[in-house]
Amino acid sequence: MAQRPGGPRSGRGQKRPHGGRPHGGSDAPAERGPRDASNLSGQLRDMHGSGYGRYKSLMGVWRFDGFDLEVQKIQPDPFAPASRCEVRVHPEHAAIDRHWWSNSVRARALAGFLVRAADRVLRDSRLRVDPGRQEVLDRAACQIVDGQVRLRLGIDMPGKGRSIDGRAAEQALCRDLPNMVQAALRWETADQDRLQEFVDSVEDTDALRRVLDERGWVAFVADGAILPRRSGVDERPLSDAVPFRSPESLRGEVDLPHRGRVSGMGVPEGITLVVGGGFHGKSTLLRALEDGIYDHVPGDGRELVVSRPDTVKVRAEDGRRVHRVDVGAFVDHLPTGADTTDFSTDNASGSTSQAAGLVESVEAGAKLLLLDEDTAATNLMIRDARMQTLVHKDSEPLTPFVDLIRPLYEQRGVSTVLVMGGSGDYMDVADRVLMMDAYAAVEVTDRAREIAGTPTGRSREASEFPATRHRVVDPRSIPTEKPKVRSRGVDALTLGESTVELRAVEQIVDPGQVTGIGLALVTCARSGLIDGTRTVAEILDAFDGEVAERGIHAVDARYAGEFVVPRRFELAAALNRLRTLRVARLQR
Repeated sequence: MAQRPGGPRSGRGQKRPHGGRPHGGSDAPAERGPRDASNLSGQLRDMHGSGYGRYKSLMGVWRFDGFDLEVQKIQPDPFAPASRCEVRVHPEHAAIDRHWWSNSVRARALAGFLVRAADRVLRDSRLRVDPGRQEVLDRAACQIVDGQVRLRLGIDMPGKGRSIDGRAAEQALCRDLPNMVQAALRWETADQDRLQEFVDSVEDTDALRRVLDERGWVAFVADGAILPRRSGVDERPLSDAVPFRSPESLRGEVDLPHRGRVSGMGVPEGITLVVGGGFHGKSTLLRALEDGIYDHVPGDGRELVVSRPDTVKVRAEDGRRVHRVDVGAFVDHLPTGADTTDFSTDNASGSTSQAAGLVESVEAGAKLLLLDEDTAATNLMIRDARMQTLVHKDSEPLTPFVDLIRPLYEQRGVSTVLVMGGSGDYMDVADRVLMMDAYAAVEVTDRAREIAGTPTGRSREASEFPATRHRVVDPRSIPTEKPKVRSRGVDALTLGESTVELRAVEQIVDPGQVTGIGLALVTCARSGLIDGTRTVAEILDAFDGEVAERGIHAVDARYAGEFVVPRRFELAAALNRLRTLRVARLQR
């Protein structure tokens, strides 16, 4: 995302050490002379064999030919987390025409290309960057600011035991780094054809996603898209996969800025049921829609598979904490007499966790829900006629989703795409039925309605989906006094003394998102976005506004490490799973 320089609007500024004097642990006086590349090289040679603490004298800005290097953080010993620095390539040295970063989408794409180019050059160096995976996200690792390229790097400062290896440090900072800038971050040495392909592809994806609303679609899957991945741990496209082809009845065409006219399956608003035998591609299609909120690198196969930006995947999550959520639409008259319109538990069952997840998603602003029977709570999804006969509704607290899915759409404007292979009762409420047969998509709505014309004897258990009761968050829920923020892959966030389990938040695809979530939560509490009067939805709206205005600085203006700007829905998901969350009150 193209950004304006500057720190938080509170006026505290972005504090950077400007070095020159060694910190504790140094065994030499402060170095003198101009802080340029030549002097840095000489100082590193002179440091060779000195105590490791002397590295701290490098803190601050060093001027190279065409760029500045700012050493922002030095690790205290060789075994601590890596040191951090930032390269700022002067606009006239990068010489990248404004055309390539003229809007936030193109700037994000350009940054995504450049950070991947830098990663390739640095493969054999001590320096490292965070290039990301298949998705092109708004990463702190690389930003374009008024034509200036800003690249964040990590380096384990080399040492022999607790002594400085100045020769290795000089190689990394004074040779490998300038070589990388020259090879990867300048227009004249860039692979210009690949750069254009990358930026144009991302811009096309964004344009396609913007078309959805005006066409009345919630998603689009282009003809020829490759949906299957190589494995559960390899997100690259499967080499021998069957390319997607739209059913004629759902095929639409869209004109894109660079690719021109493309055809594919437009998924209309409403309720879409995806059926088919096991291993025929139902969940693969849903997974592609789940990731359709992101832009992908060229060659991924899913470049033209898009979903609405307000799409949320929901699943059951045994054991999660639920705090003051109105699940009354799904759960009522518990034997304990607990009030389900203001429901809390530290150990939710599959059904109550899924009910909470659905309500929380709607509260956060979701307009498309994705569900897969494989990860859903069966007793919340359906009660068939025989079970209704055996267990009367008076004795069953759960109202199944099959009876709420249509009111959710008709009364609240929330569409659903649902994978279901085990219950035909959803045929009664679906607007369309899509069958996956050996990875081929076939619309079978007419046949499904014909089958649904034969009554099963099942009775409907609900006809309304209540208006959302919004929760007001107590700002004391989130630690603000220098809390530790650390991602554990994509599965968990360490925030202060708490661990936030995120394994079931399936649209988190990058560890940097987890770090960004933690930083954003702390920033929202520190800055007053969470002030004890705003609802969850209002906090998310305010955060989105800050991101639109300030870019990555809205997440954290001082953090020198790597993170990704999080989506509002994953930010809300983490907040909802925070075991220190306290809700002051509920309101309509």
